[in-house]
Amino acid sequence: MSINFRNKHFITTDDWSKQELDIVFELSADLKRRFALNEPHRLLQDKTLFMMFFEQSTRTRNSMEAGMTQLGGHAHDLTPDKMQLSHGESAKDTSIILSRMGHGIATRQAFYGSSNKYLNELAKHATVPVMSLQDDVYHPMQGLADKMVINEYFGNNTKGLKVTIAWAYAKSHAKPLSVPQTQALLFPRYGMDVTIAHPKEFPLSANIIAKAKKNAEAGGGSLRFTNDMDEAVEGAHIVIPKNWGGYAAYSEEDFLANEEAAFKEMGENLEKYQDWIYDRRRVNLGHKDVKMMHALPADRNREVTDEVIDDESVSIVYDEAENRLHTAKAIMALTMGGR
Repeated sequence: MSINFRNKHFITTDDWSKQELDIVFELSADLKRRFALNEPHRLLQDKTLFMMFFEQSTRTRNSMEAGMTQLGGHAHDLTPDKMQLSHGESAKDTSIILSRMGHGIATRQAFYGSSNKYLNELAKHATVPVMSLQDDVYHPMQGLADKMVINEYFGNNTKGLKVTIAWAYAKSHAKPLSVPQTQALLFPRYGMDVTIAHPKEFPLSANIIAKAKKNAEAGGGSLRFTNDMDEAVEGAHIVIPKNWGGYAAYSEEDFLANEEAAFKEMGENLEKYQDWIYDRRRVNLGHKDVKMMHALPADRNREVTDEVIDDESVSIVYDEAENRLHTAKAIMALTMGGR
């Protein structure tokens, strides 16, 4: 089997075949082993990655920049105020120029209704790989780290694994849909039985659900929905309690035309569901060896209690977070350095 990864964009895992993703997971595991043994792995010697961050970031920014350093290259940490983006430079112009100066472009921007479009516009004009570091629809780097940690705890054959993605109460901000949507698309491709729980005012996007159902059919997994958190976590092997905003309750056009009113309504709806928290009682409803995952940062004692997230027999969030480094390095090595 011959697969050419060079200059392949990474905007959603849905654009990559299972064969391609399996190679990513194999390489990620090898790079993790080499990192642990302090073995040099300069697969991108003298290569340059341009990272465009429109929003704050801890795991994503550092996994990409540290990853490029460990691969022997360099990452430029760019923000709109450091570029002509703040003066209205087009995605086309930015993409063409950065393509001529380096070897990869990565961007994080999760503004509802525009970010995925911007990312695809960059990709349209780029002659180097364009990587999503999260947009308003997908967070593919997080999805890879999630699947990697599942492999580590449950083995590579995940058929029949019961995974619950549960909306949870949070106050920090109206979080994007991209993490649960990426998980809903990816996990059923590997045979997992996925339950998505959310209050009726906080759905995922209808087009993503339709795609996820097709992925489940093709991959031998399943997808079901409930508005009852207790029912969702019963018997689960993995629970992911994660807040997301109610963006998909509106059409994109209505949301963009009435953002202030939409955010006000989302805030009012949010307060109805303060009891959607992953606590010890709900842990006890799951499988006896249930594991809890979270993309972090978690709203502690809102999404999940301190008692649960700090319980190392249940919580695998730090292993999950570390895997952001190894999976990011695999994607960069394959797309920026492959043949």
